[in-house]
Amino acid sequence: MVEVLKRNKAMSVSPLKASQPVGGVLAFLGINRSMPMLHGSQGCTAFAKVFFVRHFREPIPLQTTAMDQVSSVMGADDNVVDGLKTVCEKNKPAIVGLLTTGLSETQGTDIRRTVKMFREKHPEHDNVAVIPVTTPDFTGSAESGFAAAIEAMIDTLVPAAESAGTKPGMRPRQVNVLAGPMLTPGDIEYVKESIERFGLRPLVLPDISESLDGHLGENDFSPITTGGTPVEDIRDMGESAATLVIGRSLHGAANLLRERTGVPDYRFDSLMGLNAVDKLMLALKEISGIPVPAHIERQRTQLQDAMLDTHFMLGQAKVVIAADADLLYSFADLVRSMGGRVIAAVAPARSPLLEKLSADVIKVGDLEDAEKIIGMQQADLLIGNSHAAESAARMGCEFLRAGFPQYDLLGGFQRTWIGYNGTRQALFDLANLMMARGKGEIEPYQSIYSQKQDGGNNAFAAAVACG
Repeated sequence: MVEVLKRNKAMSVSPLKASQPVGGVLAFLGINRSMPMLHGSQGCTAFAKVFFVRHFREPIPLQTTAMDQVSSVMGADDNVVDGLKTVCEKNKPAIVGLLTTGLSETQGTDIRRTVKMFREKHPEHDNVAVIPVTTPDFTGSAESGFAAAIEAMIDTLVPAAESAGTKPGMRPRQVNVLAGPMLTPGDIEYVKESIERFGLRPLVLPDISESLDGHLGENDFSPITTGGTPVEDIRDMGESAATLVIGRSLHGAANLLRERTGVPDYRFDSLMGLNAVDKLMLALKEISGIPVPAHIERQRTQLQDAMLDTHFMLGQAKVVIAADADLLYSFADLVRSMGGRVIAAVAPARSPLLEKLSADVIKVGDLEDAEKIIGMQQADLLIGNSHAAESAARMGCEFLRAGFPQYDLLGGFQRTWIGYNGTRQALFDLANLMMARGKGEIEPYQSIYSQKQDGGNNAFAAAVACG
């Protein structure tokens, strides 16, 4: 069994982790006409907003209950009630995601009871869905916060099949997709297009491919999200033919959805690599009853050719990966499948998926831990978010940016990593980085007769040259 090394220090040096509230906010940003609200201080919300704006290069709707010193001690229930009332009156959202922070959790707030107080005081806003989510930032990571938000949405919005009078397959061409936090807007767009090629209709939760894909809207400014999954569609998830679950972190939400609705599901820990994408296409073939389209089969042959072209560079490559567990597993599995070696894998929080990794050392920690693990061993490549750029410079290795946040690379938020085409491009990028280190190239043959010996030209070579 793989040993996952625990965190062994009381502080974080060169932090890798993004907090649970950040992950929870990201989930709500994929819902149409949504307003995430952090129950905490103004500073907590400001820092989170800066991360999102720098990553997506877009205005981000995000509100706060603005806890101060007095409310932190005496109680901040009134802040929540007043904040929800103000948001509902001014912004007219369809859904408000109310997420706790480390401050409100330490203060001892009961977020669900506070939402109940708001409902009792302001019944005029009953048409607005308010989703309370417990996301303290002193535990977990963005991945676990994202998963908690999705589970809370399903728990609040999706009715049980018995009470709603619904059953799986009432909409036989509709397919639910629980999209994990490692998926970019480009990744989700690929999943949707693949589903549609099989004659099916995707219902993605959450759908950041429409709200955070970097588009110009009809209006100059909107105080709430534009695009994403409509709240009405979430309520209809129990009528779908099947559910695709992308990412191990969403298994809790998937279990809840299956128990509540009875809709069968197909689960994928990764969609990077030939075998992983094959499983997706076979699942869509089974759901739709339609053969795999020729266009997709051609993409598969293109990936196979790319694998042949790049295995010279990636075989025996020594790679360090620092990311949340779902993304970490995806890259580690891809590197291993190409003959590379993951010498260090570092995640910011514990996950059952870490035990499935194939790596020399697996550690729950930060970027400093990644540097210490490899020690004097020379790594070829580091994969991580923009925080890891300085670590790569100190380690003297190449650097591939992946994950959240990416604040020093334009377009990184939109990149497609998954599927046949996404994997193909990832392999090209990895191989090019290895070639930059002079690895993988076939060196030209040089005859021994053409080399200089004893300070002069070889006599035989000179004779041949003269004819």
